[in-house]
Amino acid sequence: MPYAEVGADVRLFYTDDHGTGAGDGPPLLLVHGWGTDSHQWSWHIDALAARHRVIAVDLRGHGYSSVPETGNTPRMMAEDLHALLGHLDLPQVVAVGHSMGGQVVSILAVEHPERVRALVTLDPGYGMTDRIAGGFPQMIAALRGPHAHAAAEQIDEWCTNAATPAVIRRWHKRRLHGMPPHVLVQAFEAMFTAPGAIGVRPVSDDYLARRRCPVLSIWADPGRAAWEAGLLKDPESKVVCWEGSSHRLHEERPAEFVQVLEGWLGRLDRL
Repeated sequence: MPYAEVGADVRLFYTDDHGTGAGDGPPLLLVHGWGTDSHQWSWHIDALAARHRVIAVDLRGHGYSSVPETGNTPRMMAEDLHALLGHLDLPQVVAVGHSMGGQVVSILAVEHPERVRALVTLDPGYGMTDRIAGGFPQMIAALRGPHAHAAAEQIDEWCTNAATPAVIRRWHKRRLHGMPPHVLVQAFEAMFTAPGAIGVRPVSDDYLARRRCPVLSIWADPGRAAWEAGLLKDPESKVVCWEGSSHRLHEERPAEFVQVLEGWLGRLDRL
């Protein structure tokens, strides 16, 4: 499997899949969430590769990619992706991100708009209200403590519900416990409380309003879905809510996710 040198201390692992019918759809860049890796897309790659070139990447600090001591933040991750696309000679992609990956691809779209034809964000890690954000300092303190993986597992409990199969719960728990603790805390803090974080309102509103490309956003929470709908600029943007799903919605409903994505991309292609 390929690796790409994207900086002095960062080497990214990625897969590059081309199905037999690939080429008639735009290339896709799949970006995982906090504390996981590109295996998160194993439920989707085969179906998507039937029409697309599919790049699935392990972000810095995650999976098989390099683990720098510092800089494990969504902004640096977005810069890594910009460098990866240059390495692959891919001028433009549809960038798909789950959770923290939704932040990363949104930053990529704002800071390097020429790289992103369209965005797809899945229960993204932004738009948190003050009520939710009030608990973040305590979570960050626990991630800095001697039992970081137990703290991460407690945070992850918010990501599942009765709709989540046990195999998905177990899969994510195992990956969290394999994560370097300093990456977990650096990434979480950079998403929500550090200077420049875009995860909490109203900073989320101001930054995300700068996205000019079409956005497909799929949420589990109808309130946050309605909130994001008010920020989208391109008329082809679309917000979908799968109420009753958990934060792992695209893993719980992989075939439906692929169907919604392909239908939306098909409409963009006809424009």
